[in-house]
Amino acid sequence: MNWRDPSYLLRGTERQRAAYRLLRELRLFEDLRDYTPVLVGTIPLGIDVAGSDLDIVCEVQVPEMETFTRRVTAAFGHQPDFHLKRKRINGLPTVVAGFTASTEGYTFPVEIFGQPRPVTAQNAYRHMVVEARLLALGGEPARRAIRRLKQQGLKTEPAFARYFRLEGDPYQTLLELAALDDEALAAVCGLRTADHRAPTADR
Repeated sequence: MNWRDPSYLLRGTERQRAAYRLLRELRLFEDLRDYTPVLVGTIPLGIDVAGSDLDIVCEVQVPEMETFTRRVTAAFGHQPDFHLKRKRINGLPTVVAGFTASTEGYTFPVEIFGQPRPVTAQNAYRHMVVEARLLALGGEPARRAIRRLKQQGLKTEPAFARYFRLEGDPYQTLLELAALDDEALAAVCGLRTADHRAPTADR
């Protein structure tokens, strides 16, 4: 999967296709192209629920923070509920901006996250990639169950931890699992790789 090209959303659910249209209408990837924007989170994985964000991570080096802040404000500052903060997350200076946008009957919260780290090394991206692998191994039963857990109020990473019976802090555990190959990942989670199905339809 080329996560950097959001056109894969066009092959997905109606909500994923609406997300792609909105990103095009906002010109978000064009306006932020200097910062390698990538859509992460639940919408790329097709496990989103009502109110799920469009989360965009960007690589923004420290000398570019002010320019990035101005560019985001100029491009999206007129959108409803726009807000922007600069803070430290995991010890790194970070810009977090958000707003609400709509297209053809769909409304999405949008969050833009800029950090001086390649997007592929950022936690949100790494979580998404290992979650995609788990869903490929667990199949549709895993996808349905995790969506149900999210509808019940669990955040994404705790929902994966609950379904796949992962121990420890779910955010850190998923980062550790990202280093495993598929066979080792399946073994840790009690999955069979032969038919890409979970051991039972509902764990």
